[in-house]
Amino acid sequence: MNKKNMKAAILFEQNQPLVVDKVELPEKLDFGQVLIEVVYSGICGSQLGEIDGIKGLDSHLPHLLGHEGSGIVLETGPNVSHVQVGDHVVLHWKPSTGIDAKPPVYKWKEKSLNAGKVTTFNQYAVVSENRLTSIPKDFDMKLATLFGCAVTTAFGVVNNDAEIKVGQSVVILGLGGLGLNIAQAASMVSANPIVGIDLIQSKLDLGLKFGLTNSVNASKENINEIIYSIVGSEGADVVIETTGNTKIIEQAYNLTSPNGKTVLVGVPKKGENISIYSLPLHFNKILTGSHGGNAKPDKDIPRYINLIKAKKMSLEGLITNEFSLEEINQALDLFRSGNAGRILIDLHK
Repeated sequence: MNKKNMKAAILFEQNQPLVVDKVELPEKLDFGQVLIEVVYSGICGSQLGEIDGIKGLDSHLPHLLGHEGSGIVLETGPNVSHVQVGDHVVLHWKPSTGIDAKPPVYKWKEKSLNAGKVTTFNQYAVVSENRLTSIPKDFDMKLATLFGCAVTTAFGVVNNDAEIKVGQSVVILGLGGLGLNIAQAASMVSANPIVGIDLIQSKLDLGLKFGLTNSVNASKENINEIIYSIVGSEGADVVIETTGNTKIIEQAYNLTSPNGKTVLVGVPKKGENISIYSLPLHFNKILTGSHGGNAKPDKDIPRYINLIKAKKMSLEGLITNEFSLEEINQALDLFRSGNAGRILIDLHK
């Protein structure tokens, strides 16, 4: 391998800032592994979850982070056939076409540094072939980053999990990168009305540009009364929850029609439970969780690129902030505050 060292953001201890330092790459690529120059990385709630330990004690510390990015193929390992040197690629956490390679082991301060099959908070990454999808070289690498999680998950939630039909009413709780793309996808399948709920007015305003027909500021308004006045007294056909907050999950369920579907995208902290009246589940009401929208990146990403080129879909305006790798903790703090859309890390800034 040509590249020996890089800068990376390391999760050394839970509930502590990431450490940005030099990391040594593996000496050679193993079966199915690909060396990527990471150009941009997104930040997802999953990374905050890892840092904050929402799933409990992390037994893999220290390790690298990030599962949404764009980059360029620098080198391919044995038997790699779906990407080639020079390809522009999306780095995604959902498995797709190609070899499911073992995770790489980097070195930091002469000790082993763990990583998953894809990481993006690092200037270079050894990635499993099936976590990469090639894209046209003329496609914007910044926008391509969003295909790693935000867009594919959101559109998958609408198409695969919620299976929204033309004219169905939809309520979306939480308008971060996922919620905004869910609004756009719901609009594209002709749902109506599409109601967005958030605490931050700027996100609600942006949501109206991405397909919302109505917006509700949860910090100022009586949510239940307004939602029922928009979707009808029985509740919405589909309610999608993106925050993982247990109280909001309960509210999402209660806002759903007895014949409707509640889809949970956000993940609660370990040990936090919800309390619901379950009798409607024995009849027609559905409560389900989403795992990445059941996305298939190798099939979905080319379709979305074609829609963007045909001007039937847009990602413009979703990215609100960019930071350097050295500023990763500032970026995470902003993400945690909720006062941003999608945040990008420029790995070579």
